[in-house]
Amino acid sequence: MRRAMAEAEVGDDVYGEDPTVNRLQARAAEIFEKEAALFVPTGSMGNLVAIKTWTQPGQEVVCDERAHINQYELSSMSFVAGCLPRTTHAPDGILTWKLIEPLLHLRAPHKADTGLIALENTHNVAGGSVYPREVAEDICDRAHAVGLKVHLDGARIFNAALALKSTVADLTRKFDSVMFCLSKGLGAPVGSMLVGSRDFIEKAHYYRKVFGGGMRQVGVLAAAGLVALEETPKVLHRDHENARHLAEGLAQIGGIRIDAAKVVTNIVIFDVEGTGRMAVELVAELKKRSVLSNPFGPYTIRMVTHYDVDRAGIDRALAVMREIVSGQAAKRGI
Repeated sequence: MRRAMAEAEVGDDVYGEDPTVNRLQARAAEIFEKEAALFVPTGSMGNLVAIKTWTQPGQEVVCDERAHINQYELSSMSFVAGCLPRTTHAPDGILTWKLIEPLLHLRAPHKADTGLIALENTHNVAGGSVYPREVAEDICDRAHAVGLKVHLDGARIFNAALALKSTVADLTRKFDSVMFCLSKGLGAPVGSMLVGSRDFIEKAHYYRKVFGGGMRQVGVLAAAGLVALEETPKVLHRDHENARHLAEGLAQIGGIRIDAAKVVTNIVIFDVEGTGRMAVELVAELKKRSVLSNPFGPYTIRMVTHYDVDRAGIDRALAVMREIVSGQAAKRGI
């Protein structure tokens, strides 16, 4: 990636003149079998651009209550796009039309109109869960029948495709727009993509500029994205294997609760209440030993496997966790 970045041919992308960005956008559209694509600095900007493109201020966006666009994007759909989230709890983060339909307001006299439905695949907070293709397509079909668009936060859609033994094009065919990350699982240092119809991307290009995402000689970043797009999906299975190995190892540590069978991609979320310590305390202890993780609740920790984490690193993380937990148990006289 760094060699590709150093050798990248560049131009002014604000004017559409960066050849490396243009190649990346064309390749992303080709892989997803969409008409066009747009390079954006971050996945959060990509989601926001899509929401702004599809909606009008005062409308609602239907999503899972734990969706990334609702929980981790600083209320940008409200702050910037002028929309309100209309949420419900979805088991394992997987919405169905049965859950969505009661949330819809279509030209109701006293309620804000529904402007967009947004799904997330894989679902971050639900531990990397994956939408069954038939469920997602049913939502798209029913949404289109009532005149609604469906956006996919597909930050880790390549992980979902691997888990389902499918292609990203097949999984996203019926969505009106898709955001996916070149960073995260694909390993690029920066960048995400929006894909969709040519008309959608033309409008999205305008809002990218409005939100400050117009970049100049950005081919140096697009070059890394091209490497990520072409090369990393070939080895993404290692991340899933490592995540399952991590989950199975954690399940054997006293005081930790996790269903390893539900770990199907690269996100591992586990409960540590049985250790007698708060998640934030354990995360701090892990960090002292150079094992990085995130507290996801009072007693919940999240770990993610990726291109820079190998099997030896997983085993070391498990050894450190066992040491910390067993040391605490010893202090309590267990």
